[in-house]
Amino acid sequence: MQSLRFKAIDNLGSKSGVEVKSSAKITGIFGENVFTLKTARQFLSDEAYKSLVASIKGGKKIDRAMGNQIANGVRAWAESKGVSHYTHWFQPLTDMSAEKHDSFFTLKGDGTPIEEFEGTALIQQEPDASSFPNGGLRATFEARGYTAWDPSSPAFIMEIGGGKTLCIPTIFVSYTGESLDAKTPLIKSLVALDKAAVDVCQYFDKNVTKVTANLGWEQEYFVIDAGMVNARPDIAMTGRTVFGHAPAKGQQLEDHYFGAIPERVYAFMRDFETESYKLGIPLRTRHNEVAPSQFECAPIYEEANLAVDHNTLLMDIMTRTAKRHGLVVLLHEKPFAGINGSGKHNNWSIGTDTGVNLLSPGKTPKTNLMFLTFFVNTIKAVHDYAGLLRASIASAGNDHRLGANEAPPAIISVFIGKYLTEVLGQVETRVGGKFDEQDEAMLKLDIHKTIPELMMDNTDRNRTSPFAFTGNKFEFRAVGSAANCANAMTVLNAIVADTLKQFKKDVDSLIEKGDKKEIAIMQVIQKYIVESKRVLFEGDGYSEAWANEAAKRGLPNVKTTPQALDAYTTDLAKKLFESNEIYNHAELEARHEIMLEAYIKKVQIEARIMGELATSVILPSAVKYQNVLLTNIKGLKEAGLKEEAYSNQLQILEKVSTHIAKMSSGVEKMIEERKRVNEISNTREKAIAYCDDIKGKYFDEIRYSVDKLEILVDDAYWSLPKYREMLFLR
Repeated sequence: MQSLRFKAIDNLGSKSGVEVKSSAKITGIFGENVFTLKTARQFLSDEAYKSLVASIKGGKKIDRAMGNQIANGVRAWAESKGVSHYTHWFQPLTDMSAEKHDSFFTLKGDGTPIEEFEGTALIQQEPDASSFPNGGLRATFEARGYTAWDPSSPAFIMEIGGGKTLCIPTIFVSYTGESLDAKTPLIKSLVALDKAAVDVCQYFDKNVTKVTANLGWEQEYFVIDAGMVNARPDIAMTGRTVFGHAPAKGQQLEDHYFGAIPERVYAFMRDFETESYKLGIPLRTRHNEVAPSQFECAPIYEEANLAVDHNTLLMDIMTRTAKRHGLVVLLHEKPFAGINGSGKHNNWSIGTDTGVNLLSPGKTPKTNLMFLTFFVNTIKAVHDYAGLLRASIASAGNDHRLGANEAPPAIISVFIGKYLTEVLGQVETRVGGKFDEQDEAMLKLDIHKTIPELMMDNTDRNRTSPFAFTGNKFEFRAVGSAANCANAMTVLNAIVADTLKQFKKDVDSLIEKGDKKEIAIMQVIQKYIVESKRVLFEGDGYSEAWANEAAKRGLPNVKTTPQALDAYTTDLAKKLFESNEIYNHAELEARHEIMLEAYIKKVQIEARIMGELATSVILPSAVKYQNVLLTNIKGLKEAGLKEEAYSNQLQILEKVSTHIAKMSSGVEKMIEERKRVNEISNTREKAIAYCDDIKGKYFDEIRYSVDKLEILVDDAYWSLPKYREMLFLR
């Protein structure tokens, strides 16, 4: 183990960036491996093309005959690019994608070999549902599940290891119809949001027939040398360091953010960007992040379902591409203690098929009233369903990050900036509790005068807020870097849809009583502002003062995943998801169970690797150095020197011996505690025990002694690569 560390360090100096061949113009390669509508026009008949367009834009079902025609066209395109295999590409509840490759090759009844791809193979496949996380929805003997084509996300060709595979984005459901993936509920939430938002848009523009949720994610990640990972089993097994003493120089000089990108990382970035462009992922930004060896990339925003697919695909591309450069991408939310972790900011907006961003203030009273409607409804949704939003970003990894100085706290609040705070305050207080017809002209004029046409500099960017308005969109900053965006987006779409449905009921009720439409809308907006204003916060979300203030306001501060996930099983959640046809009761219970099990398993793996490293790697190193000290002290004694000549060695020996004993004792206690906790049958209780009794107690106890040993043991004897070696040597 010791040789692995020093070998990795020695090899760093001899490594340089891999030569990357990229197109001078991104437009020359963008989308070349995607079956776009433009490509479909070339490979499909008019009839098949129109059927595909109707399915993508109107949700129309594709019949079997058209399915065969489309499949033949897709195969012809894929074969023209050297593809021999295809797969249904789906997103089971693992935060990763899954695929099973089949060839176009088959044999006819007489043994004649042919290439074929039928519509049935394009539209539906049958993977084993019991082998994926299912929360008890499928037993081992009930294996059947289905993947079904999602035409709204185009097929693409993935180039892996010199081969090419046609990938067809699909949903994944059980034999009995329950969703077993991230995509199915996301699509359902988008349908619910579309319907609810179109109904409300009819108050302002009868031409609106569709509302689309858009997403622009910002992917943060760490990059370290692969040799270092080989010498750090904890990173290899868990994606993070379970031990590690902070280096003398971390991020305190603030010199890494937006600094010059290291040569090897720059080559890696260009490489994965090229692969991404070919797959239609519209990456726009790359830069150094705050922590050493931390970086970020971000695309132009897209329709939410496609954006989620692209982010999931990108994480896979980055991971595979890094290997070609002798690097490893760490997507874990907190790979290194003491420096910033990584998030995935989700920038969410909603727009109409008439080209209007519903979260962008306009230039007329009507468009500003429409903006206020959707703006306030989103705030009201976050207020009413804060627990669900918190649950949507809960994970073992994100628990390390939330509330630290690089991420929003676990308290869900909304930042809107001083201008819009003043606008909402005026709507709440100036006009009073009752509108009448005499107020209408003034009301329209005042809205127009009060709300500026917001540009980016009209709203500050509060990096401590978990949910911030940033000009024409909301930025959900609390999402973890390793997460599938679909979870957070499904909840956000659902809660806004539900709030809009209630808004329409409230407005229609007032109209039926005789109020004019604009007056009714403003009355409900005013009511929602009053009911949800406690969730608004403009200050420092990192401060203890905010935690105290939030408690006074009655805002939840749920710091751990097992408790946060309870929000999925409340009556409020069940009513929300069932009424909007996103999850049924069984699916919700299954999701809750799956997420708890994932938390348990991740903490369990961390506990095991922690015990293994402490016992098999750190203990031998510490004992070896302990023996060196003993030999040294013994030799000095035998030489007749006074105790003051070796008193320092004695002190170090005593400290090393003490922390060896504490570390070993902590590991033994943790193992016994883990055996006890594993006997707990209730999944929620087990998860809480892993959180409080194992992670909360023994992790810190063992880590403390290991950190002390890392300081005390001579560097030549220490076996694990240190932070300074992983983060700074290139």
